[in-house]
Amino acid sequence: MNKLFTLTGLLLFSGSLAFAQNIQNNPGSNHGNKFEQLGTILPTPNEQRTASGAPGVKYWQQRADYNIKCTLDEKNLLLTGSETITYTNNSPDPLTYIWLQLDENEHSTDKNANYQDATKMPALGTTQNIDKLSSTINNGDGINIVKLTDATGKKLSYTVNKTMMRIDLPVALKTGQKYIFNIDWNYKITDRMSVGGRGGYEFFPADGNYLFTMTQWYPRLCVYSDFQGWQNHQFTGRGEFALTFGDFKVQMTVPSDHLIGSTGECINYSAVLNPAQLS
Repeated sequence: MNKLFTLTGLLLFSGSLAFAQNIQNNPGSNHGNKFEQLGTILPTPNEQRTASGAPGVKYWQQRADYNIKCTLDEKNLLLTGSETITYTNNSPDPLTYIWLQLDENEHSTDKNANYQDATKMPALGTTQNIDKLSSTINNGDGINIVKLTDATGKKLSYTVNKTMMRIDLPVALKTGQKYIFNIDWNYKITDRMSVGGRGGYEFFPADGNYLFTMTQWYPRLCVYSDFQGWQNHQFTGRGEFALTFGDFKVQMTVPSDHLIGSTGECINYSAVLNPAQLS
């Protein structure tokens, strides 16, 4: 028997900060210098933002609204989801494609090839550590894109590049226009106690129970800004990027003996909690 939790609001999930970063996404910055001046990395003041960093007279930001339904399969350690995304182009630029983050692909030796891991033996070498360094073994991890369609059900063209996915739009999305599309996906939940990071499951053999900590768990829009364009750097598991603001409606179906902790507001407590829990 399963429980269906329905939440509305903003969902924010943190990234893994457990290990040192091996790849610098901004090689022009001298982050090793604690006294580096911010002026070298801040955007030049313009009509979009002032020298103080406050919004300027022509400031804009994009919007992405999500309607997500997901199911946790504890027996098979699988998360399955479908989402409808409404993307609003508030920029002055026509967009011919959009970028999404597939952060879960950082666990895949096939989709991501573990490119962010240093090619050296860890101090505590184990068979599992050695396997993680091999890009020729498909470990079955990472997001499977089952279906990607527009609002009418027509298939969309897309390209997956490691932890990023680019969707090519049939027609350029002009200023003020909205674009609605649907994604069906699933992925195998990883053992976070073995692979590291915050996301995944933890198994307690004494009582046969699992604790699931789901982070960066759904495909989501990258930021498109006036000073950077698309933020399409790869996710390496050692931090996280800013995201496009929007509203969320999320339905989570989980086993009946599970409780969910999340941001947002649950709108069906009486349907999923017993009287003792409600009190």
